This record gives sequence, C-alpha cells and structure tokens, in this order.
Amino acid sequence: MKVYQIDYDLRNRRDYQSLYDRIQSYLMWCRPMESTWVIATDSNAAEVRDYLIGALDRDDGILVTRLEGEAAWCNVAPDASEYLKNLLERQAA
Repeated sequence: MKVYQIDYDLRNRRDYQSLYDRIQSYLMWCRPMESTWVIATDSNAAEVRDYLIGALDRDDGILVTRLEGEAAWCNVAPDASEYLKNLLERQAA
C-alpha cells in the first residue's frame, strides 16, 4: 500500500463532513492535524484526488502527496503519531 498525505482548503461552503466521509472510507486513515489527513491505499495520487473532488466545491483546494519513509512532526494528535510512525516504517522497509 502507498501512503498519502491529504491537505485541503475549503473556502466558501465548507462542507467538511462530506470530505471527511470520503477520506474515512479508506480502510487506513488518521488525522494528525486540523486540515491534514494521512491514508494508506493501493490507489495512485490522481485517483485519490479524483475521488475526493466529489466532496468539494469548485473553489476548494486539495493536495494529495505520496509519503515515503522519512518524516518528522511535533504536536500532532497522539494516536496519529503512532499510526504515522508504523505506516512510514513499513514504507521504508
């Protein structure tokens, strides 16, 4: 599985729940920061983006970035910290 970081900017209507529902439909996910999620999937970045766009308005922004191996963080949600550590260790192996 590949690991992706999803960052978003919902600008006008801000329909967060629709986006959250789509992100949480992936089997493996965490939310380490307010507007950042991390998922694991066999899909590629464009497929993830295209799926999530269905929950966005035309003026919203989204960035899907593949994570591989090295990362560092501070003051993220405690459960997300352990999740990220385990996922990224598997990616580096």
